[in-house]
Amino acid sequence: MATFFRTKVIKDIGTQKIVVFEVPSATNATVIGLNLANITDFAVQASVLIKDDGSVEGFYVKDVMIPPQTSYKAMIGGEKIVLPTAHQLIVQSNVSNSVDAIISYVDIQ
Repeated sequence: MATFFRTKVIKDIGTQKIVVFEVPSATNATVIGLNLANITDFAVQASVLIKDDGSVEGFYVKDVMIPPQTSYKAMIGGEKIVLPTAHQLIVQSNVSNSVDAIISYVDIQ
């Protein structure tokens, strides 16, 4: 089994749900870091959802308030999210083009 450490950057997330990470076929992934940065001059609310392979969505973080020009670490203290094939990580904000997301994860193939 091959293991790869990766980082993905998604800019300018807004009011539409954005799939920031989808687990490819024949792969499992473990998300080891998730940072949301408010790139505006006013407070925004952000949500993180996980969607399973059966199209069921659930909130991992719901409407967290992020002050202007600061960031929110959605995962702390060694917490991890295990995602099997076809699962998705989704981010949404209440303001257009207001949040950048950085996801660190491990691909297991």
